[in-house]
Amino acid sequence: MALHLIKLCVGCESPDMLEAWVSGRLEERRRRGEPTEQIHTTRMVPKRMEELCAGGSLYWVMKGMVQCRQRLLEIRPFIDAEGISRCQLVLQPEITRTEWQPRRPFQGWRYLRGKDAPADLKTGAEGDEMPDHLRRELTELGLL
Repeated sequence: MALHLIKLCVGCESPDMLEAWVSGRLEERRRRGEPTEQIHTTRMVPKRMEELCAGGSLYWVMKGMVQCRQRLLEIRPFIDAEGISRCQLVLQPEITRTEWQPRRPFQGWRYLRGKDAPADLKTGAEGDEMPDHLRRELTELGLL
């Protein structure tokens, strides 16, 4: 079973906002002649890199709910200009929406076991086009 990461998505309130942000960043990289890959930089380097890169994803928490994920392609540790260990998480740019799963705030990232990860939403699934505010209410009531 795959091992994943989970992280708060600061600055994005929905998967739509994240998609727009990723698209904009990829376009900036294209204009600058850089490789068009999505990179998310973190301070802590995961020790379980091999497990994460064997089918893992980064699950994003938005407004207190896991709402989507991105496939984790590669982890690149590096030392920044100030001598601090960091790593680049190379992510597949496509955003996959998931069933909503409540999460309390936390700092940094955490490991997420495959059995604890929310399932992907199936395209055309009942409620797939449901407005976010309604999905949130129904999830909080335990009806979704």
